[in-house]
Amino acid sequence: MSITISSKNWGTMAGKEICLLKLQNANGAYVELTNYGARIVSVVVPDKNGKLEHVVLGFNEPEAYLNDQCYLGATIGRFANRIAGAAFTLNGEGYKLEANDGPNSNHSGPAGCDTKVFDFAVQSDSILFSLELLNGEGGFPGNMKLNITYRWTADQQLQINYSAVSDADTIANFTNHAYFNLSGERENILEHRLSLDAAKVLETNAQYIPTGRITDADKWLFSNSKIADKLLEANISGFNQYYISNKPALATPAAVLDHYESGRRLSVYTTYPGLMFYTGDYLTGTYPGKASKPYRAFDGLCLECQFYPDAPNHPTFPTTVLKQGTRYNQQIIYQFSTLNNARHNL
Repeated sequence: MSITISSKNWGTMAGKEICLLKLQNANGAYVELTNYGARIVSVVVPDKNGKLEHVVLGFNEPEAYLNDQCYLGATIGRFANRIAGAAFTLNGEGYKLEANDGPNSNHSGPAGCDTKVFDFAVQSDSILFSLELLNGEGGFPGNMKLNITYRWTADQQLQINYSAVSDADTIANFTNHAYFNLSGERENILEHRLSLDAAKVLETNAQYIPTGRITDADKWLFSNSKIADKLLEANISGFNQYYISNKPALATPAAVLDHYESGRRLSVYTTYPGLMFYTGDYLTGTYPGKASKPYRAFDGLCLECQFYPDAPNHPTFPTTVLKQGTRYNQQIIYQFSTLNNARHNL
């Protein structure tokens, strides 16, 4: 079954056109993307009765994204998540980044990809976004060429491929910051059930900076667990936790999110070694979302596939160094489906 792609002008920024691009399959399910931040604007898929609804938080107007502080649907890079002290050392040389989370850098600060207008090319069933990241921008070394391909399929897979190359040694860690709500925004995410293919987590301090220790998930473990119940069990106000996948490969889902009432399921596959699970407890805004009201805490959750946070400052973590001339190549797949018996275990 073919994919229909259409586009419309969404304004201009920094002399570049912002576009809204729609990829729709023969069943009517579709995704919308924009080249501002190479971000996901909408994912619309059926529930168990065939009703099409939005399952990713987003806005209907581009101005909302220009003022968004929560990275809704955005590409995150050059380095996703936090870097302690907004600094790292590479090849014996120290680099200072822009601090935007207390003394730390989060999601690459003001120089992040979420604020950039990407070039794009429409392909048969996909959109190719491209961006030139300049040496020294945000404090990062190397001129980097970044390509991101979003592909939508007949069976409701949203495939994201990240490819990057730099003319100097640098660090790289790209992800997408979509907020999911499988209820169609009729309720928040607390009744969703989550399974994570992870028995280990990164220990962090109060600023969400890894201490370097890898610990058993214990009370953080998710196995078809209702999110509201796990918050009570862990005695915390929200999750912002990095999970290390047991089997990091595209053959096994790193995460499965279920919503029984709608009968929807999201299965997440990735080549990354783990993911950040964030319950959206800091979500806030003034612009209306898809349900015509501003987003608030727990209206959506994130499953951000990526390398370990603060990896450049922890030699024992999987490396995020991208050597000069070598290619960064990682993939995330969001598979949307419906439940058969409303039960699942990884």
